[in-house]
Amino acid sequence: MTRKKKYSKEFKLDAVNLVLEQNYTKAAAARSLDVNPNLLGRWVKEFEEDDGHAFRGNGKLTPEQLELRQLREEVKRLKMEKDILKKATVFFAKEMK
Repeated sequence: MTRKKKYSKEFKLDAVNLVLEQNYTKAAAARSLDVNPNLLGRWVKEFEEDDGHAFRGNGKLTPEQLELRQLREEVKRLKMEKDILKKATVFFAKEMK
């Protein structure tokens, strides 16, 4: 079984630079760097779409992803609080009777 080769952020940025700024074709740049042209194409696409957050590494979130995670945690907490209040209301309503 072959292991996935990992490339550093700097290597990826240099490879993208060859294509975008130095006008190499993806195929020529990939050949000179000894990487798959499809992989280089994916790096270029990610770089163009990610507004400077490309190649973050594992576990590093974009600001949008971080905000979404925080909002989901807040929604979960608020739902739990609401359920506790419902149960407390039912409990005290029984006590009043």
